Amino acid sequence: MKNGKDYLLAIILIDLLFLLYGIDSLSISYKEVTILYEGKEFLHYLVQLTTHLFGESDYALRLPFVITHILSVVLLYLVSGFYLSKEMDRIISVAVFVMLPGVVSSALLVNSASLVIFFTLLFLYLFLNKKEALYSLLLPLLVFVDNSFYILYLSIFAYSIYKKDRYLSLLSAMMFLISLYMYGAGIHGKPRGYFLDILGAYSLILSPLVFLYFVFVLYRVLVREEKSILWFIAFTAFVTSLLLSFRQRVAIEDFAPFVVVSVPLMVRQFFMSLRVRLPELRTFHRTLFGLVMIFLVLNFIATYFNKYFYLFLDNPKRHFAYKYHIAKELAEVLKERDIEAISTNDIKLQKRLKFYHIGYDKSLVLTEVRSDNLQKSVTISYINKPIISYSVTKVNK
Repeated sequence: MKNGKDYLLAIILIDLLFLLYGIDSLSISYKEVTILYEGKEFLHYLVQLTTHLFGESDYALRLPFVITHILSVVLLYLVSGFYLSKEMDRIISVAVFVMLPGVVSSALLVNSASLVIFFTLLFLYLFLNKKEALYSLLLPLLVFVDNSFYILYLSIFAYSIYKKDRYLSLLSAMMFLISLYMYGAGIHGKPRGYFLDILGAYSLILSPLVFLYFVFVLYRVLVREEKSILWFIAFTAFVTSLLLSFRQRVAIEDFAPFVVVSVPLMVRQFFMSLRVRLPELRTFHRTLFGLVMIFLVLNFIATYFNKYFYLFLDNPKRHFAYKYHIAKELAEVLKERDIEAISTNDIKLQKRLKFYHIGYDKSLVLTEVRSDNLQKSVTISYINKPIISYSVTKVNK
């Protein structure tokens, strides 16, 4: 047990170091700056609190999501204990969890996914430990955190019907109806299929091999095994998102948190399948495990060191993380030139620069240009490759 906790601590420390590096390499996006300054949801008040307490910086902005992520890692380890008997299996479950692309992005970006993952794991921990009073108090509070918790309520309702738990079915049904009343059903627009889109999104969030195994585990448990509360949460979220995708574009961030928490189920199924076989018949499973871990490690590294991808792109704006770059470095260059305020026709960039304490001044105009050879030009480069250039022009009154 002691060794297991030592491994857990090591994973958390390594994960935290990567997160700090990731925060330093990101700029605030337009969506994030809108949440910070104009939002009305729980996220807005959360990031307003931390930036008010610690100042407007990337670390203060992303602090709540790093904290909830670290707490989620601990909770996943604890929840795994109900599904995995061996200590090393629990550690592997944690390692897989922290390397999932969707989990990494939820920990770095201003989004509700990190909060949803944390509170879902907290509910699971309380539920599995039979803390009825505590989870009965938690469930009503979650309706004020995020609209996507209707998936959790629906999952719990399905589980309670399966287990014939009258109290839990009444509580979850009531919270499900309240959530729908507050936020709506989320069904809108003209019917149009996005089934392949949602499958592609899950492949990116889980990584392709993990996603395929996830679908296999859901199906296997459905037809052969006892269904746990964790299975109901993952299954309900996945199936609901697929059904909705047949008629509309689905907000994957509403469903993905309930899918990524299923890692203990996948690890449990994998090792059950591995250990019932003789050692000489385990080659396929060992190869599969090796491939999964290699792809996860590569995805993990690529997520944090994604700026190297600019070296292979003719158009830097096609980079998948472009909207999280440029602004911070641009603000730093402007300050080096004693420019504390400027105006630009790019409204999104103007709002992002505001976060880095670059005010508005209509007498100085920032304009994107195609060449960095112009006088007074500002060029942002990554890995010694120019990404974008701006000219600074003084407007005479």
